[in-house]
Amino acid sequence: MTFVIVVVFAQMAHGDDLAERVRSEFLFSWQAYEKYAWGHDELRPISQTPRDWYGESLMMTPVDSLDTLILMGFNDEADKARKLIDEKLSFDKDISVQNFEVTIRLLGGLLSAYEMTHDEQLLKLADDLGTRLLPVFNSPTGMPYRFVNLRTGKTSGSKSNPAEIGTLILEFGTLSRLTHKPVYSDKAKNALVQLYKRRSKIGLVGEEIDVDTGQWISRKSHVGGGIDSYYEYLLKCADLFGDRDCQSMWRSSIKAVNKYVADGDWYGEVDMDSGKLTKTEFGALHAFLPAVLALGGDVKRARRLEASCFKMWTLHGIEPEAIDYRTMAVTEAPYPLRPEIIESAYYLNHYTHDRQYVAMGGTFFDDLVKDCRTDDGYTTLKSVITKEKGDLMPSYFLAETLKYLYLLFSDDKKLRFVDVIFNTEAHPLLKTSSRSRR
Repeated sequence: MTFVIVVVFAQMAHGDDLAERVRSEFLFSWQAYEKYAWGHDELRPISQTPRDWYGESLMMTPVDSLDTLILMGFNDEADKARKLIDEKLSFDKDISVQNFEVTIRLLGGLLSAYEMTHDEQLLKLADDLGTRLLPVFNSPTGMPYRFVNLRTGKTSGSKSNPAEIGTLILEFGTLSRLTHKPVYSDKAKNALVQLYKRRSKIGLVGEEIDVDTGQWISRKSHVGGGIDSYYEYLLKCADLFGDRDCQSMWRSSIKAVNKYVADGDWYGEVDMDSGKLTKTEFGALHAFLPAVLALGGDVKRARRLEASCFKMWTLHGIEPEAIDYRTMAVTEAPYPLRPEIIESAYYLNHYTHDRQYVAMGGTFFDDLVKDCRTDDGYTTLKSVITKEKGDLMPSYFLAETLKYLYLLFSDDKKLRFVDVIFNTEAHPLLKTSSRSRR
């Protein structure tokens, strides 16, 4: 089954004008990538040079961006990127890769693009990649190691975290569904369950765990980096596949998070055993949560938290990596072009139809253009206070940041929200229920 994608350009309202501006900035960024980094993982826009994650390209940007190219109607560019991927991408490489990042960016990107195009080579590549990633699950607990050699299957990295353990089921489950190979879904689901079983008595998970022993290394609990998408995937697994186990795990988990980790209109850091507040820090990665709360039906709490996120953004005209929400002081100053706050505005606009979220998106977009645009694409900021630029356009800027802005301003004209679940890299995957109706 394929997505229904409608591209409308006539008689544009304000939101559509913004969508066209985002579309233009995406093309500008994509052309800079084509000019200076074609076939490589990412572009360094200031130095006009390519960056490869592991010394050899896995085509992070082409794979990560392909469904965005299709959604935005850049058919020629999408065909060119797909031809590059079909003909040149190989995972038969003697390199050790991070399972989490490769899964959400490459596996997710290939699967989403396959569902949009029915290009069999994309599914073949996804199946090959999935097979090469499977050894990560061969730990005593069934929770995955962090790294695996794509050629030899050698694994490493037994000290992991809930995000890297629990953020695999959407991609591996979709791969199972499309290839009719249950092993992918079974391994990823078991990892999720094994992690959930090790939650504390009050229902929280910690920040770091040893997948060999199953023992917690760090008992800090929060909703930021290292934990964030574990909660996201519990809910999205339930919605994507109609999985009742995941639904139950989500309900008990979010109940514990809201009871112990929520701190007024923010979410802090607590001890996973006692629930005692240990740190009043919130950051750009935490800003995924309003979207997930809204998806889970708690729109009122999602609204309050997104308002907090917006305060974080407007402190310095663009959000820092982290703040102390009690003092509103910046604790980590960089801005690496993160999408989460925009993602949450997109979800809230969908559920509430409140135009404040489109206006909020306009602020995000204008600030990005003002502070992060270069002569050749967009780049990270070393500090939101000084606005000193870094030199990297991460693949997720095209896969997520600009995609969510475009969808926010498009008012669901480009993609039927109800038919898909977005993975944590913003790759839309068809719901089981949507697939059966087609």
